[in-house]
Amino acid sequence: MKSFYNYIGAAWSSPREGYVGALRQDRLRAWRREMTVQKIDRPTRLDRARALGYKAKQGIIVARVKVRRGGRRKSRYERNRKTSKMGLNMMTMAKSIQRIAEERAGRRFRNMEVLNSYWVAEDGKHKWYEVILVDPSHPAIQNDKDLSWVTEDVHRGRAVHGKTSAGRKGRGLRRKGFGTEKTRPGIRAHDGKGK
Repeated sequence: MKSFYNYIGAAWSSPREGYVGALRQDRLRAWRREMTVQKIDRPTRLDRARALGYKAKQGIIVARVKVRRGGRRKSRYERNRKTSKMGLNMMTMAKSIQRIAEERAGRRFRNMEVLNSYWVAEDGKHKWYEVILVDPSHPAIQNDKDLSWVTEDVHRGRAVHGKTSAGRKGRGLRRKGFGTEKTRPGIRAHDGKGK
């Protein structure tokens, strides 16, 4: 017996087809006109949000964040330098676009902590992520057995410190076990041998 979330997950496994694909163009047309960080009433992908810790209760909100796609932009210099060293097109951020989205949401809602985030859409120019944020000072969160850990001071600034799932991946901490001795405390530890 399949659950309701299995059907949602199956629809989002190929987002250009089915009912998700039918809604895609209308959604993107509306989302392009929204603010960069837009608070929304409910998650677009309920199955993914629930898997990452979302609950429909006070003290938890979801924000949709728009981030530009591609590598970093660098202006072309005037003259007197070797053109092969110009480095205009292949400059890639060490930080992923998803991490940038989480940090923007954290800056927009300063009294909340970023719990996690997930991809919802993209076009040629932008990507959209939905970020789950938790208010650590809210009594409903403080009394929640699954989320009360967020109220501790050590979890302050999770997004900027790379403590979310996307942040840990960017720091090289995704893999565990034998053969990953050089990856901790971060990807630049042990003379950068983690990668």
